[in-house]
Amino acid sequence: MIPSTGSNPFEQFGLRTDREARSGTGSNELGQEQFLKLMIAQFQNQDPFDPMENGEFLGQLAQFSTVSGINELKDGFFDLAGAMQSSQALQASGLVGSTVLVEAGQGFMHSEIGMSGAVKLDNSANDVVVDILDQNGERVRRLHLGPQSEGLARFHWDGLDDQGQAVEPGLYSAEAGVVRGGTSESGQMLINHLVESVTLDRGGRGVNLNTAAGGFRLGDVHEFL
Repeated sequence: MIPSTGSNPFEQFGLRTDREARSGTGSNELGQEQFLKLMIAQFQNQDPFDPMENGEFLGQLAQFSTVSGINELKDGFFDLAGAMQSSQALQASGLVGSTVLVEAGQGFMHSEIGMSGAVKLDNSANDVVVDILDQNGERVRRLHLGPQSEGLARFHWDGLDDQGQAVEPGLYSAEAGVVRGGTSESGQMLINHLVESVTLDRGGRGVNLNTAAGGFRLGDVHEFL
């Protein structure tokens, strides 16, 4: 027989009565120690004419060990994910104040440093033209980069318009035209951006680089300058 020490004779095995379950009292987990006590009690109170087979006993132990192992593995993954997020945030914070080259059609022109970027070319070109547009879509400056080979055709805009007058600092768009064999096509534009701050995505699954022209994913960075 199982000794009773209180109102619930199965309390020592981690089991709750209906009253305890409704009231929220008692243990709400069946730990390894309680499981083994319950197995011993099951042996002591089994039918001697129909005892539990060894395979059934080992099967119950294996199931308990599997569940326990899965929970420990899950806790380990949570700890690992937390450590990786902390490390990622720490490394990303070192990017604040640095310049990154990101695929974008818009950038911020600073009065001191102007605005820079590049046109990505899959093949060589007879000429590459970069048009700088204001927020109304009006062309402010046209830059002729001349013949360019495959790769990055870099440009720098000093903040002056086509008449040589300085324009106000702010957001400007850039469009590229690539001339090959007498035909012109649009080019892939990359803009340099100054990283002002770094934030983690919701859930800590990624890093956002915040600039004056908006936020960019860390994976969108083409080059660190």
